[in-house]
Amino acid sequence: MKHQLFREQQLNCDIQTAWKFFSSASNLSEITPKDMNFTVLTHFENDEIFEGMIIDYLVSPLFGIKMKWKTEIIQVDFQKSFTDFQRKGPYKIWHHHHEFIENENGVLMKDTVDYELPFGFLGEIAHSVLVKKKLENIFDYRYKILEERFNK
Repeated sequence: MKHQLFREQQLNCDIQTAWKFFSSASNLSEITPKDMNFTVLTHFENDEIFEGMIIDYLVSPLFGIKMKWKTEIIQVDFQKSFTDFQRKGPYKIWHHHHEFIENENGVLMKDTVDYELPFGFLGEIAHSVLVKKKLENIFDYRYKILEERFNK
């Protein structure tokens, strides 16, 4: 079964600052809870996001078990949106759309994650017992870090 997580957050910064921060893979570790041991493995000479960009990570999503995660940037609309798609990782489907909307207060950032777990019925049990709350906690942590960084 497919699920969706949606979050939005107002950032007190200009679009250039928001875009530069969020489109840089090296900043993902900063906005991911420390207990996930999130490490970006791919190193880029130029950190500018582009369609077709492949990014490899190590992550410990549950119980400290390390997993490889590979995403591809499948859509980029400069300073408006980008989408990453899981090529390899813990989900059957992971499609994360990031949107940035300039307004009088700075930038409204929207995240829409469409995802599905593997293992059918067992995946659904894991979702209701563990995964849904874990994802919500990750995005709650992200919200807190972004508040401190952009809205102090």
